[in-house]
Amino acid sequence: MESSNLVTLIFVVAAVFVFMQLRSVLGKRTGHERPPFDPNKGRQEAPENDGDNVITLPNRKDNASDPYKQIDEIAEPSSELNKNLRKIKDAAPVFEPKEFLKGAGMAYEMIVMSFADGDKKTLRNLLSKEVYDGFAAALDERAKAGETVQANFVGIETIKLTDAELRGHDAHLTVSVVSQMISATRDKDGEIVDGDVDTVVEVKDIWTFARDTRQRDPNWKLVATEAED
Repeated sequence: MESSNLVTLIFVVAAVFVFMQLRSVLGKRTGHERPPFDPNKGRQEAPENDGDNVITLPNRKDNASDPYKQIDEIAEPSSELNKNLRKIKDAAPVFEPKEFLKGAGMAYEMIVMSFADGDKKTLRNLLSKEVYDGFAAALDERAKAGETVQANFVGIETIKLTDAELRGHDAHLTVSVVSQMISATRDKDGEIVDGDVDTVVEVKDIWTFARDTRQRDPNWKLVATEAED
């Protein structure tokens, strides 16, 4: 049985708008843009990894009289999303959607800034192998070109659950994130080649996470990313 004294989430996300090679996977960008790295690939599937970093959230006890209270607050009771969230709740009683979203927001900023800083160590612990390999390749290419990124995470405008599904014992949750960032890429001579240090850019991303509800490990892993139209 999963511990009711700990709600931990690990989110491995593919969301950094500051490097043009990843834009087709990360989401829709507005302002100072270049063509996507791979226009034929709008979705990336990834297996789970064995990273053990977690984001620990405050414990929230279930309402004994209404264990679906949070679910009803964020999803219309008669909707398919609500029904599927209830199935996940039944399979993993410790699951609470609001805590899940808080963890997603925390992880989003962590991954964005780690990518901007070229922090592979942090990324390796937070990303599935396939997603990490893509990020690492982009960072290597950036380093080879002598480019650096100057970034500032302004904040998240909205983050919400858009889809949920229980596939056997695997729970899948999809979130939509709209955030604001400031970013500029400089070449080896210090000249800005992408972005603007004075312009706030809106970023839109959709991520899908999954976990095996039979496992004691409460960590969620990235399994797919796609751009939001």
